[in-house]
Amino acid sequence: MKQRVSTLLREKFGYEVVLEKPKDRSFGHFATPIAFSLAKELRKSPMIIAEELASSFDDSTVFSSVESVKGYLNFRLSENFLSEYADWALKNPFDFGKQENKQKVLLEFVSANPTGPLHIGHARGAVYGDTLYRLAKHLGYDITAEYYVNDAGNQIDLLGLSIQLFGRENILKESVEYPESYYRGDYLEALANGAVEKFGKDILTDDFRQKELALWAKDGVMEIVVNSLADLNIHFDTFVKESSLYSDWDRVMTKMGANDKNAIYEKEGKIWIASEAKGDDNDRVVVREDGRPTYLAGDIVYHNQKFERGYDHYINIWGADHHGYIPRVNAAVEYLGYDSNKLETLLSQMVSLLKDGEPYKMSKRAGNVILMSDIVDEIGADALRFIFASKKSDTALEFDLAEFKKQDSSNPIFYIQYAHARINTIFSKSEISKEDILASSLKGLDENADSLLFDALLLPEIIEDAFNSRQVQKLTDYLKSLAASLHKFYYDCRIIGNKDEAKLL
Repeated sequence: MKQRVSTLLREKFGYEVVLEKPKDRSFGHFATPIAFSLAKELRKSPMIIAEELASSFDDSTVFSSVESVKGYLNFRLSENFLSEYADWALKNPFDFGKQENKQKVLLEFVSANPTGPLHIGHARGAVYGDTLYRLAKHLGYDITAEYYVNDAGNQIDLLGLSIQLFGRENILKESVEYPESYYRGDYLEALANGAVEKFGKDILTDDFRQKELALWAKDGVMEIVVNSLADLNIHFDTFVKESSLYSDWDRVMTKMGANDKNAIYEKEGKIWIASEAKGDDNDRVVVREDGRPTYLAGDIVYHNQKFERGYDHYINIWGADHHGYIPRVNAAVEYLGYDSNKLETLLSQMVSLLKDGEPYKMSKRAGNVILMSDIVDEIGADALRFIFASKKSDTALEFDLAEFKKQDSSNPIFYIQYAHARINTIFSKSEISKEDILASSLKGLDENADSLLFDALLLPEIIEDAFNSRQVQKLTDYLKSLAASLHKFYYDCRIIGNKDEAKLL
């Protein structure tokens, strides 16, 4: 709707026009300050210019009125325009709000280590990423959802040790001394039992087989992760394993050096990337003294691979603790000869969980973390997705599970669902056919009905804005606002039995 109005004004005036929505709906559906920007060029006051422009719309079929108010042009959409647009939306529900953006986008999110089940912090980035993915799909982007599997390094070795310790204590009944850092949780029981079945009990006591055990177990953990994400209706198009990348390190390092001879240098027996010159706090080690590439080296190879796949834009969603990592990756992208402006990194902040006003107790069986699967079991996937999508991802989120179980208007999920239930109840009580409803004229709608219709037809604009601004909470805010408009309309206007029942439906 806004796009159609913008297009019409652009064609009329010959350039882009800023459109705003007046806070007071009585002023109209849209407004523009165009007269102020033309004042200097035309050497007239904005009010005179606005009055002249308003009079040029006298024969418009899109607007029922165009008025000059203190230099602003206020537009009220015609009933015919709203009626035609609403009819099209009802007849084409799956195309409503769709666009054709041909840009190819690679979106990487979650990318949790395959060393244990997803916790509640992972869920936030997962919901944020998947919501962006769905918005982009609806807007016509050629977007790929990708999971980067961090299946190399010390965390994988620690997984093997943790399974051994669990198995020795719980299967072999040995006395075990646990180190300060290790993984814990019920999921280790299935892995330990599976390892014994596949390799025999010796796998639990042979320190030299920890690596073998870990490499086998990480696939089992990834299966847990993928299934947990599927419970939230989150699925990925591609998976890239970190362990598959290091064989390409020498080529990528040579590529950086060829693009900029100062990109890579050796000092103190280590190889460094000169990331400070590109905005990082310090230069960073990419190869250790013993010749092993660092975790950063894997990320450099991965981002080189991303850019070599030829997307138009790249989006990473990382946890807030990765904030300092952004400049060094951007530096590597520049040294590889690519435009770092094509790489966008979004951060997902921490989550604090309450239950009846008290901190949610961590589960010993989960290893002193709050598992994502536990919360899904308690409040459901849809509720969890709504909660995590309802606040900007780069701000801390605290929520109380008890609040989202309430069956009243204080619970936004219930409030929205109740609006949907009311709509269906009204239609079930009406004896007017769908065909008669679609054929009815919208002329003479009262202010409440006109406002509700306009709000409902704003969905395409909300979808586009939520994706372009990367603020998916605009979608949940819109749903709450639309539900409020529906409830107000329901209370203020008797629908069933009204002489204009077909129009109001």
